[in-house]
Amino acid sequence: MITTSGLTKVYRSRGREVTALDGVDLHVREGEVYGVIGQSGAGKSSLIRCVNLLEKPTAGTVTVAGQDLTALAGRGPRAGRELRQARSRIGMVFQHFNLLSSRTVQDNVELPLEILGTSGKDRSRKALELLDLVGLSDKAKAYPAQLSGGQKQRVGIARALAGDPKVLLSDEATSALDPETTRSILQLLRDLNRQLGLTVLLITHEMDVVKSICDSAALMENGRIVESGTVSELLATPGSELATALFPVGGEATGDDRTVIDVTFHGEAATQPVISQLSRTYNIDISILGAAIDTVGGLQVGRMRIELPGRYEDNVVPIGFLREQGLQIDVVGASDQEPLLVKDGAK
Repeated sequence: MITTSGLTKVYRSRGREVTALDGVDLHVREGEVYGVIGQSGAGKSSLIRCVNLLEKPTAGTVTVAGQDLTALAGRGPRAGRELRQARSRIGMVFQHFNLLSSRTVQDNVELPLEILGTSGKDRSRKALELLDLVGLSDKAKAYPAQLSGGQKQRVGIARALAGDPKVLLSDEATSALDPETTRSILQLLRDLNRQLGLTVLLITHEMDVVKSICDSAALMENGRIVESGTVSELLATPGSELATALFPVGGEATGDDRTVIDVTFHGEAATQPVISQLSRTYNIDISILGAAIDTVGGLQVGRMRIELPGRYEDNVVPIGFLREQGLQIDVVGASDQEPLLVKDGAK
């Protein structure tokens, strides 16, 4: 549904150049919720603004629903009209709501329809339908100043849906909200994704956002995507930075003659008592150094750092037992003969 290829954005000011996007390749499948995460300055906002061409890319292409938007930019009046039509099928939700304070809630939702030339009766009907969809049917005649932050963002979402978009872009839509309101807005986005078949691309610096609603995710650093995939694939990837950040665990070996491993549970394995089975099967004492568990995409997922007695070579069989149970195993802090991190049992 959304594809970028070699996407580059260079800002020039007073003789200086800053590369915000450096050859970004991104693929968002139809109907999924895709999260792009990274620290401030990673290039996330530039990416999402280039997707709907609020910012014109320096190089590369942006394709949405099979249409190359970059081919329409700056190519004359006809191409300009086609670009505006293409943008009308892309909804945008902003961090700071961007509501017009002089207009009622209903009038704010009707604004995109006015621009599209929709008749007054149809505008009113559509706006009221959308306000009902986002749970604000009783606030149609209120003004933005009379709303809470979460209610304002719901109005922003309703406005973004006015043009019946196939794609919804979210630019840090929950970063200005408290945790409880954030959860309600994220649940609304997930509900809209399922009810309307929307493809949602959101950017965030909060791991909890990815954990809560995303089907796939990408990690951005210095204008590049350094890691991407479905959340389940990332959790099953040895050494994944995103998986580690989603489920951080700590703890160090208590001695040189100990083996520390990170165990990632997902799918059916997350509900099985594999650690106690390991202890009974091989008659070994296991220390739990740290653990993190949560629900991702409706499935229980977690990571646990455990310590086994003996060096790595003494624990090859117990580690193999864990892998046979469908668990992802990373061996950390092995002996001097082993690398610091042993992935998939490779030496």
